[in-house]
Amino acid sequence: MPAVTTERVHLSVAEARALSERAMRGIGYEPEEARILADHVIDAALCGYEYSGLAKLLNVAEHPRFKAGHRPMRALKETSVSVLFDGGNQSGMLAMYHATREVIERAQAHGVALVGVNNIWMSGRSAYYVEMVARAGLIGIHTVAAPPMVAPLGGARAALGTNPIAFGFPMEGEPLVIDLGTSAFMGTDLKFRERLGIPLPEGVAIDEHGRPTTDAGAARRGAILPFGGHKGYALALAMHALGVLCGGMPDQEGAGYLFIAFKPDLFVPAEDYRRALAAEIATIKATPRQEGVDEIRIPGERAYRERERLTREGIEIDRRIQDALIRLAERTHA
Repeated sequence: MPAVTTERVHLSVAEARALSERAMRGIGYEPEEARILADHVIDAALCGYEYSGLAKLLNVAEHPRFKAGHRPMRALKETSVSVLFDGGNQSGMLAMYHATREVIERAQAHGVALVGVNNIWMSGRSAYYVEMVARAGLIGIHTVAAPPMVAPLGGARAALGTNPIAFGFPMEGEPLVIDLGTSAFMGTDLKFRERLGIPLPEGVAIDEHGRPTTDAGAARRGAILPFGGHKGYALALAMHALGVLCGGMPDQEGAGYLFIAFKPDLFVPAEDYRRALAAEIATIKATPRQEGVDEIRIPGERAYRERERLTREGIEIDRRIQDALIRLAERTHA
């Protein structure tokens, strides 16, 4: 991503957390809710995803569905190994945190579990949730059918979401976490660039007339393209189909969110699996490299390194983001 050229502000993790929680308290969230939201965006920032970091809290405050209010999540349909939740128009970062806790508890008790959620918005980084699952000793798969932002292959307007799919695998050492969107560019990054006036890369979006654009505002009015042509389009459609399974309706701005988690020891002893996967990863990393390549990296490896470094050093954000968060924190909700 091009460097943000305006003034930068350095924050320690403690300062970033305090500012984030104050901002969320300022717009009416309870202390525990503010903590969950802050932890999500700070982890994103520490992993090197500035667009999904503290700036994302501004998206929460500005979201039309935030202004509509929310109610507690409730189970619509339930078995011992599954539950479908109506999210009550909650922020997705709150609802999916609780859904992740639910899928972990049920999978640990029964070996496998499925949790679906609808009627929520803006669920955040899928990697955050599948890492939680993997650190609990489970294999996790998380799919999202998001609000329309992506054109189908050959289409001139949005019909599908950015529709990410993520996997978490327990392993000796850090979990293996794989998280990818099915679009050529992520919606949160689009919003971030629109907010700060940063152009998009070539070839990832079209405007409202179906013409290629690098203007983030024009792309928001138009559509993002699927990644990899027909392959990304097909995968996005599969995520959408799983979202429809969760019972969401188009007027809820996205079809739904699904979590699947299970114990590795349904097949092999858990420790054997962890060791075997670590050995496979070591073999992959030892692959002979092409000229000019310093290292074979595994998905998620860069994020772990950034998290370790930035936890010590702190993070940088655009001063405009800090100022906007301070204004939220200074609101008097009650």
